[in-house]
Amino acid sequence: MIDSSAFQGKRAAYYTLGCKLNFSETSTFGKLLAELGVQTVEKGQQADICLINTCSVTEVADHKCRQAIHRLVRQHPDAFVVVTGCYAQLAPERVSKIEGVDLVLGSNEKASLVQFLSDAWVRRGESRVFCQKTKDIKTFAPSCSKGNRTRYFLKVQDGCDYFCTYCTIPYARGFSRNPTIASLVAQAEEAAREGGKEIVLTGVNIGDFGKTTGERFVDLVRALDGVEGISRYRISSLEPDLLSDELIDYCAHSRAFMPHYHIPLQSGSDKVLKLMHRHYDRQLFADKIRHIKTLTPDAFIGVDVMVGCRGETPECFEETYDFLSALDVTQLHVFPYSERPGTSALSIPYVVNDHDKRERSQRLLELSEHKTHLFYARHVGTEAEVLFEKAPRGKAMHGFTANYVRVELSPSMARPEYDNQLMRVRLGDFNHDKTALRVEIKQE
Repeated sequence: MIDSSAFQGKRAAYYTLGCKLNFSETSTFGKLLAELGVQTVEKGQQADICLINTCSVTEVADHKCRQAIHRLVRQHPDAFVVVTGCYAQLAPERVSKIEGVDLVLGSNEKASLVQFLSDAWVRRGESRVFCQKTKDIKTFAPSCSKGNRTRYFLKVQDGCDYFCTYCTIPYARGFSRNPTIASLVAQAEEAAREGGKEIVLTGVNIGDFGKTTGERFVDLVRALDGVEGISRYRISSLEPDLLSDELIDYCAHSRAFMPHYHIPLQSGSDKVLKLMHRHYDRQLFADKIRHIKTLTPDAFIGVDVMVGCRGETPECFEETYDFLSALDVTQLHVFPYSERPGTSALSIPYVVNDHDKRERSQRLLELSEHKTHLFYARHVGTEAEVLFEKAPRGKAMHGFTANYVRVELSPSMARPEYDNQLMRVRLGDFNHDKTALRVEIKQE
């Protein structure tokens, strides 16, 4: 039983590291605590509760998690500190030993975060750890919220069965599982009633949707497309082998699914893809890109690429670079490989040194910048519909076109009432740092 009176008038600070799924879950935690009377702390205020939702995708991510925990403990010395997320699941004892941490919750337990927090609140003292083993992670914590953002994030799936050789996420998140299509449609309908206009579908391996319920991801997309009031959907990330031609065909003609794809490649070398235990080869990936571009030539396509993994010889990297150079994609999300304890990649003999990793990363980042610039430049002088997002007072407003071109509206033209509004604009030239196109509002 949760004693809500213990939370009335309390303030909480939230800090999220990692993926959009983590941000979605943190927003939901904040919403649940708000229902108990907990306010989000404002700048300069002391928090009674600190919640840190962690990531563990790389060694750097682990380090950032520890830094964040130490920083929030210093900033809010009297707060009750809760740590959850992937790093908490993979290294619970290490996290619990950080001075100031009161509660560590694994992936199974965060579904009942408020209950655990309520129980621990009255027995504050020694750090408490609740974290089950990977095989026992079976709960699904629903999440459809926006926090302080404009777009909603709807969690449609959790966990992963792929066990790529470099990755610890299946150990942190458990096996693939999902709720029903009906429950997700109900959450989208609630977001629409709250005034939401755009929803991003999130998960760990969302194309694997249906393992729990026997349903299909493309049928979820069809059902969500029919929700009145939601004008836009975006799919956060889809494995290429799970991106079916049926789904591409449907999205190309759907009412609300935007021409925007995020597809992990990881390597453009078939040799490296095999070492990674990926479920496709470069030909399949190229075929998917070609199919998308045939149906929707202006689609934005983001691609994840890992550089410097074990086994990536100079020749293998050059294959990746040449393959990506020739692909009609928009942006590369480049990640240097990081050694993760317990992964089978550690048995691969060829090791790439840090200097070569940095050099390869830089080359791909420059290629990405070139491709994105060309994509944006094609849209200069055109008209588009943009969903604007709120901006700090006196700052430029930003938003995105249907195909994810980032736009900027000058402070002199920005209005608070434009937040969460779909507006017709004319796209001008690049802004000062080349990260967006300047726009003017089209007068009806």
